[in-house]
Amino acid sequence: MGRVKERVCIVTGAAQGIGRAIGEALLDEGAKVCFADLNGDKVAEVAEANRSRPDRDPASVTSVKVDVTDRDQVRAMIAHTVETFGRLDVKFNNAGVNKPMNFLDVTEENWNFIMGVNGLGCMIGMQEAARQMIAQGHGGKIINTASIASRQGFDNVAPYCASKWAVVSLTQSGARDLAKHDITVTGFAPGVVATEMWEQVDQDLMEIGAADRPGQAMEEFSAEILKGRVARPEDITGTTTFLASNDSDYMTGQIVMIDGGMTLV
Repeated sequence: MGRVKERVCIVTGAAQGIGRAIGEALLDEGAKVCFADLNGDKVAEVAEANRSRPDRDPASVTSVKVDVTDRDQVRAMIAHTVETFGRLDVKFNNAGVNKPMNFLDVTEENWNFIMGVNGLGCMIGMQEAARQMIAQGHGGKIINTASIASRQGFDNVAPYCASKWAVVSLTQSGARDLAKHDITVTGFAPGVVATEMWEQVDQDLMEIGAADRPGQAMEEFSAEILKGRVARPEDITGTTTFLASNDSDYMTGQIVMIDGGMTLV
């Protein structure tokens, strides 16, 4: 379809799951994509897998290792992308972590780890992307990954919920500040998505006694989904590509829920 043809995009947290799916969907519609992740080896494998596909332009794909909480590394990631592709048009702040703990057991270490990646990492990514876009002088799009956990608190993932509420606030704050530079800031909020991250969360919930068997947590979380099933990454990417395209140019400061009707707000 080419909705994002020739657009230069960065996707963080792109070594697996939703991030990888976002990047690959952008490539499908003609974008140039930097896949970025803390796991440099794995994200390089993802980039190479896409680069070697016969339906891909090898020159449209690159990758970089990045710690999104380290401003110097984020700047280096953006510099690499601009050096490779000539500019930056779209920045997905998708990198995120979770480590369930029962509410009374949450530690400062747990809080700081989750808020650091999901909150501070999002803010740094927004700031540095915006600086590059402002310098280029032709606007751009910043897209943040929130969650259904940005709409209600859950007892055994309180820091994660707080961090995703922070993402919503940062999206609104950024939208207000950056509109004058023709930069839009939007986000999307997935529900229960069958990814590697959820597999780890499922295991963590069993370890803290919040679930008795594998799959129980996903079943309970997803019982009220109106669509009747959990999401797959490809259920998310139609919306993320839309947010990266011209079709969403009149949207800013908004979070799009993609949860199959799990949370009606």
